[in-house]
Amino acid sequence: MSKPSFFLVSLPTSISPSNDKDEALTALRSVITTDNGDTSPFTLPSFKIGTLDALVQQADDLGKLSGGCEAVVGKVADSLRGLLEGDEDKIAQQKTVNDRPVEQYLSSFQWNKVKYRAEKPISELIDMLQKEIASIDSDIKSKFNQYNATKTSLATSQRSRTGNLSQRSLSSIVNPRALLAPDASEYMQQHILAVPNTLVKEYLKSYETLCPMVVPRSSQELARDDEFTLFAVTVFKKHSVEFIHKCREKRWIPREWKFTEGGKEAEDKELEKLEKEERKVWGEALRLSRTGYADAVMAWVHVLALRVFVETVLRYGLPLSFVCGLVKTDSKRSKKAKSNLDAAYSHLGGNAFGKDKKGRPTKDDSAMSTEMSAIGGANAEQYTAYVFYEFEIV
Repeated sequence: MSKPSFFLVSLPTSISPSNDKDEALTALRSVITTDNGDTSPFTLPSFKIGTLDALVQQADDLGKLSGGCEAVVGKVADSLRGLLEGDEDKIAQQKTVNDRPVEQYLSSFQWNKVKYRAEKPISELIDMLQKEIASIDSDIKSKFNQYNATKTSLATSQRSRTGNLSQRSLSSIVNPRALLAPDASEYMQQHILAVPNTLVKEYLKSYETLCPMVVPRSSQELARDDEFTLFAVTVFKKHSVEFIHKCREKRWIPREWKFTEGGKEAEDKELEKLEKEERKVWGEALRLSRTGYADAVMAWVHVLALRVFVETVLRYGLPLSFVCGLVKTDSKRSKKAKSNLDAAYSHLGGNAFGKDKKGRPTKDDSAMSTEMSAIGGANAEQYTAYVFYEFEIV
């Protein structure tokens, strides 16, 4: 199934003979046609227009902010994907805006006049949206750092109970009463080693002479699995560091252990605590991602709406008389839909667009810089003869 793609298109009402908005929208629909996309009205309020210099700066600010909003929406979508382990059906259930699918929210978009009062200066609205998207990004990042830390702690605890003898916890394997406690002797210390089974014979032959003051015949086997055998060896403390160093050279793995009463029971309780904490933080992260996704999409669409308005003023001038449409298409049909728009409305580009011998619109690069200056220096490759933005919401 092709991925949905959206166009936001703003055109002067002069594209219709009557200069009427409804007829202009009908004209836009006739250019796109249902074979290439579905067009719905995208209603914009009348914003407070400032100076030309301010509009040019706002166009630049909104372009950057739109990119930032898109990045945050992508991050939250990735977070949902991670939480739900890539289950696309479950992910889709979480990706809603005002409890509606994103496509439905877009096709029936209304500017949120309560949250973003249209009578405020555009610069203030931009500032509000910048702060909101930054707050969403910060909240999601903070919660996922917490979740990842909890998940890592749980994974470490689980791994310590299920790995081989070189890495798993010794609490359920070693009986501390059968060993020499670390502070039980002033001179001697007992070390636990995980020796690969292929090296056990070599170990038994050489451990006593590995360094001075290893207690003869002190090695005792504690446990064995498919890969390692666990031994305890007694060494005089003053040679412990040297002994451990030489064990590592031999690929015998020293294991640290703590002499604690009820170690296994404490470990079980800690694992249970971590499992409960992980489930709790997972639920919090999922709820926050759901609301964060909705808020980020709404903020982005409001930024796009502002961007269309500012660009419309810069392109078509005052008094404003334009129609804005949202075109839903997909990756397979978008190229044809865009081509139809270019063919129908290239004349709006003035000197920046001409026609080739077959009547197809072409860019006149020599005139492009003049046309671009009126819209804040947009990239020539992205310049169109009319107000146009293409976007996808993941």
